[in-house]
Amino acid sequence: MSVERDVMEYDVLVVGAGPAGLAAACRIKQKAAEAGKDISVCLVEKGSEVGAHILSGAVFEPRALNELFPNWKELGAPLNTPVKRDEVWFFTSPEKGIKTPGPFVPKTMHNEGNYIISLGNLCRWMAQQAESLGVEIYPGFAAQEILIDEKNVVRGVQIGDMGVDHSGKHKEGVFTPGIELRAKYTLFAEGCRGHLGKRLLKHYKLDEKSDAQHYGIGLKELWTIDPAKHEPGLVIHGAGWPLNSANPGGFFLYHLENHQVYVGLIVDLSYSNPYLSPFDEFQRIKHHPVLKQYLEGGKRVSYGARAICKGGYNSLPKMVFPGGALIGCDLGTLNFSKIKGSHTAMKSGMLAADAAAAALLGGSEGGDELNSYTETFKASWLYDELYRDRNFGAAMHKYGVLFGAAFNYIDQNWFGGKSPITLHDNTPDYTTLKPAAESRKIEYPKPDGVISFDKLSSVFISSTNHEEDQPVHLKLTDPSIPIGKNLPMYDEPAQRYCPAGVYEVIAAPDGARKFQINAQNCVHCKTCDIKDPAQNITWVAPEGSGGPNYPNM
Repeated sequence: MSVERDVMEYDVLVVGAGPAGLAAACRIKQKAAEAGKDISVCLVEKGSEVGAHILSGAVFEPRALNELFPNWKELGAPLNTPVKRDEVWFFTSPEKGIKTPGPFVPKTMHNEGNYIISLGNLCRWMAQQAESLGVEIYPGFAAQEILIDEKNVVRGVQIGDMGVDHSGKHKEGVFTPGIELRAKYTLFAEGCRGHLGKRLLKHYKLDEKSDAQHYGIGLKELWTIDPAKHEPGLVIHGAGWPLNSANPGGFFLYHLENHQVYVGLIVDLSYSNPYLSPFDEFQRIKHHPVLKQYLEGGKRVSYGARAICKGGYNSLPKMVFPGGALIGCDLGTLNFSKIKGSHTAMKSGMLAADAAAAALLGGSEGGDELNSYTETFKASWLYDELYRDRNFGAAMHKYGVLFGAAFNYIDQNWFGGKSPITLHDNTPDYTTLKPAAESRKIEYPKPDGVISFDKLSSVFISSTNHEEDQPVHLKLTDPSIPIGKNLPMYDEPAQRYCPAGVYEVIAAPDGARKFQINAQNCVHCKTCDIKDPAQNITWVAPEGSGGPNYPNM
């Protein structure tokens, strides 16, 4: 049965209110104001408010913000804690570690001039600037479909229907059909593994000449700690125990304002052991003395998890297609050697905005490819930065943590990122798991409820919520695979790689084993869509405003 939908039309539509989308929206309005003309801009965000789904470390490099709002300090941007000093560690055991001497730390790991921030709060502030410039922002509206016309041109998106029950039927009295948002140009800024960006990559074959994209899962907690232990501006990074070269990753601890710290772990999704649980690795690493000394006597405030794109320069797809462009982590602009993606995301959004604004101010009716975006990108500091750091992730994958770090030290500190060698890694992360029979089972310590915690209590403090009677937003292409293929081969790794307890293998009364999806718990990290070895799980946007509600993250 066809549904009649309302239609709203704009010059530019931005999908996603992260740093890339907000920077793009602001920049377009600035360019229009400079020209004395109007360009209508709409920005839609699936979270209940701008910032609700934003999760990042975050040590923030203000380079792009300086360009977008040179007077950001006067405007009250929430950059309150400048970095004072860095520590880089390599953990050798549950009790010991080695602090890296400053001269041996790669240049990209030095954070002078950067700030420890809540990226969610920065996005909330950017949304205020965008609205003051005339951008229409609609939070709680999840873009569900791409509008592609008969000429293969993107014409906007369709917002998901509201008031649909778990079987797909319209709920009486509450069903509201999603509107169509049409635009001359649509910029996709959904963040890492955007579900519409994923479709665009496939539909337009945007990544056919790129290296495979690579990912990590970042897990993070916000703590209020003992004021006597608080050192505003201290940045701690490290690697080593409990992870290793076959199952790589790294940790962080950042001291922000108000006696609070961010602590987190990034696990590379190229890991090979199907018994590994990123969540449980995070919980046990907090007991290492280097981290525990700060957390003891403190209180955990919030928890979250999010996948990150880490393929960098070599994995960048084609950026444009008829009627639109990819920006930010939908494009894959994170610089993993710096463990930073906010300034790069913002810059990509600004470059795309410049291209769209120039076209519209020149009289374009849209629908074409914004090729000037690609050209200005190649001439920008963003391209130079990503190119210089193109070997970082591949070196870690090929040579392991220690030898990879040594390679990167030489590449960065000796050659400035312009060595004649370019490393490639075309092994997708979902292919790297070894069979369970060849892997070591990992016995994780029981959480103590003081420093370490279980998944369900963690999901609770993420304020995650979804309307229960709605279609499950985690789709199985073949429902038999989790038990029929993944269980014998990999002991169904989804029950461990999910950081929110969404996937369970449970025993039915007849003794059979059943795969259960607890979609209500989903924190929208997208790890399942990335790591499932059968590529059988597809994440789609649930009903608008569903998901986590992160405060100060």
